[in-house]
Amino acid sequence: MSYNIQLFTVETKEKEQAADDDSFFDREENLVPFTEKQVTGLKERLLRYKYQLTGEDDYGLHFSHPDEDFGNTLLTEKGLYFNASLSESSIFEVGMTASEFTDTGEFAKYDPQNEGWEEF
Repeated sequence: MSYNIQLFTVETKEKEQAADDDSFFDREENLVPFTEKQVTGLKERLLRYKYQLTGEDDYGLHFSHPDEDFGNTLLTEKGLYFNASLSESSIFEVGMTASEFTDTGEFAKYDPQNEGWEEF
């Protein structure tokens, strides 16, 4: 088992909130793609946070972190998916990292295990 936190564009957040549809995330076409600049920026930021690129496949770019508390990530054209272990420290570190990635105002953090969108 693991704990998952996701990062999407703010446009995806607005679209999901307007849709009022419990199955919104089940349809990939609902997700607003990142721009090329955003993908590059997210990749660079993950590397600055010491995540290491471990592979690329049809799903996207896979990253892991030498400190397992920071979990693994998958960067796709429409989302950044953090995967933490179920330890309290891992959930905290991954949650804080995802929150920090929203500082530019371009992205919104979605935590399906904890009431959805993070609001400030």
